[in-house]
Amino acid sequence: MADIISAQDLSGGRLSDQDTVALIELLFFAYRDFVSDPDEILSQFGFGRAHHRVVHFVGRDPGMTVQQLLDLLRITKQSLGRVLKELIDKGYVFQKEGESDRRQRLLYLTAKGEELRLRLMLPQAERIRRAVAQSGGDAAQLYRKILYHMVNPENRESVRDWIERAAAIGEESGEHG
Repeated sequence: MADIISAQDLSGGRLSDQDTVALIELLFFAYRDFVSDPDEILSQFGFGRAHHRVVHFVGRDPGMTVQQLLDLLRITKQSLGRVLKELIDKGYVFQKEGESDRRQRLLYLTAKGEELRLRLMLPQAERIRRAVAQSGGDAAQLYRKILYHMVNPENRESVRDWIERAAAIGEESGEHG
């Protein structure tokens, strides 16, 4: 692994084109494997990655509006509508009218939906924990910084706010992920 990630790479030195391409390829392979376990579980239900994202984010922020979910996922209303309809029809998600604005649809996971969310997250959490443990040192902090700085600069504040708010909600609910 020393050939792929050198000490200079980790110390903030300038990356060569070859090192940059190697990191891009590692990201492709890591992502492929990161989503493989949930993809296998989702296929048992006839669901795809869009279903996974909806279940994940609604579970992390119960009561979020459909509009908030659209803004977060950056998908079309039509795409979300199809996925939400399936999740609602199959008993994984339910919606309520907003209290102050009855036009709002607030989204929640059912117990079945929460069970699916945790089942999908478990292999990913294990993969992350294993990778951080095997990387040693301040790997988690470095990984967090790298991913954060891969987010477009104009989106970083909203992403940071989302993560902090979702973490607070998770702590309140006793979530251990």
